[in-house]
Amino acid sequence: MAIYNPKSLKAEEFINDGEIRATLEYADQNKNNIELIDQILDKARPKKTETGYVCAGLTHREASVLLACDIPEKVEEIYKIAEEIKLTFYGNRIVMFAPLYVSNYCVNGCVYCPYHLKNKRIPRRKLTQEEVKAEVIALQDMGHKRLAIEAGEDPKNNPIEYILECIDTIYSIKHKNGAIRRVNVNIAATTVENYRKLKEAGIGTYILFQETYHKESYLQLHPTGPKHDYDYHTEAMDRAMEGGIDDVGLGVLFGLELYRYEFAGLIMHAEHLEAVHGVGPHTISVPRIKRADDIDPTAFDNSISDEVFAKITACIRLAVPYTGMIISTRETEEVRTKLLRLGISQVSGGSRTTVGGYTEEERPHDTEQFDVSDQRTLDEVVRWLMENGHIPSFCTACYREGRTGDRFMSLCKTGQIINCCHPNALMTLTEYLVDYGSEQTRKIGFELIDKELEKIPNQKVKEIAKQNIADIKNSNRRDFRF
Repeated sequence: MAIYNPKSLKAEEFINDGEIRATLEYADQNKNNIELIDQILDKARPKKTETGYVCAGLTHREASVLLACDIPEKVEEIYKIAEEIKLTFYGNRIVMFAPLYVSNYCVNGCVYCPYHLKNKRIPRRKLTQEEVKAEVIALQDMGHKRLAIEAGEDPKNNPIEYILECIDTIYSIKHKNGAIRRVNVNIAATTVENYRKLKEAGIGTYILFQETYHKESYLQLHPTGPKHDYDYHTEAMDRAMEGGIDDVGLGVLFGLELYRYEFAGLIMHAEHLEAVHGVGPHTISVPRIKRADDIDPTAFDNSISDEVFAKITACIRLAVPYTGMIISTRETEEVRTKLLRLGISQVSGGSRTTVGGYTEEERPHDTEQFDVSDQRTLDEVVRWLMENGHIPSFCTACYREGRTGDRFMSLCKTGQIINCCHPNALMTLTEYLVDYGSEQTRKIGFELIDKELEKIPNQKVKEIAKQNIADIKNSNRRDFRF
């Protein structure tokens, strides 16, 4: 039997089944232990120091106790602390992005994904570089500055050379005032050599969802194809970091396996990255399985309620306080509204989960990877965020200024990142409003920006931000950043 070792590079040791089961048993034994729960909650709270704020985070066992706790007043306290942590380190900024599906060819047999090899009903499509260009221009015309490339795993149709060519095409397109300033990549686990190529291509975050940390379930859910190899998939982030990629993004597909098992495995993976590489995950995504062509989510018996989903989100925020947390258009406006106050710091808007979907007038469904629950336009999402007190941010400055990996985390962990992120968020929001915002959205946005400018603590930074915002409004100058 494998021994739990977070510093090991072997999947079975840093995601250790025996340790997860012991953790769940410990959580069940202590879910009503008020004294212990209060100690854990106190540990989770941000603490003010001479240089800013610090947050200890929680171990997978401590966080699992909170997730198991069902005492109403303690659950509400978890929610309050999650909101406090998010506001302390990320403020009221919400980073905007969109997925870009370039190919749905796939050789895997994943039973929860309509792209699986045996699905003969779904039309297969791979974008040419001219089609990639058209999709990017459509996204630029919405106002997007940050994309996440999505592609199935197919060595013949989607080799690493194709992904690299797509990245090069995306960065090359300057349309009107539009430009994609950062490309994140969500593709299958690959080699150290290929991760080096992605790094050299200038990607931002490498994202790879584990889907499930339960190995037996994983093997059943991925019966055929290269993704069947649990260890190779689970160890991918270590290879990515060895290949020079500073920022990686974790996630599981909630609903495939018992959520408490998945939660413990997810936090253990974050602990492993911190222990081995000195920096945890840059982002954690919280998708739930959704209906799609050939996929019925009711066929999976581990679905979770909105209430449990909210609790999971809050507990992740307490456990991994410095990570960016992502919620996509898989979720409804109502669910996204609730989760925004529980730790979410990034959302997608105006998304199409189809290959070539952004250039289609009607929303195509036959090649969607999943049903999009929130089908509002980007402008509607931006306005909704502002009406709820958030600052939609199109900023990508940290990547371009070298504030990645441990350099970003060192600023975040001392609370200093706000001196960069807050003014950058306001300046990029101004860019969006001037270039793409509707009249109603612009009115709300400019009023919000004026109020938020006054909250910048550094007087010099505040004055520079005010001048830059004035320049953006009055000229064609773009892309100011701190």
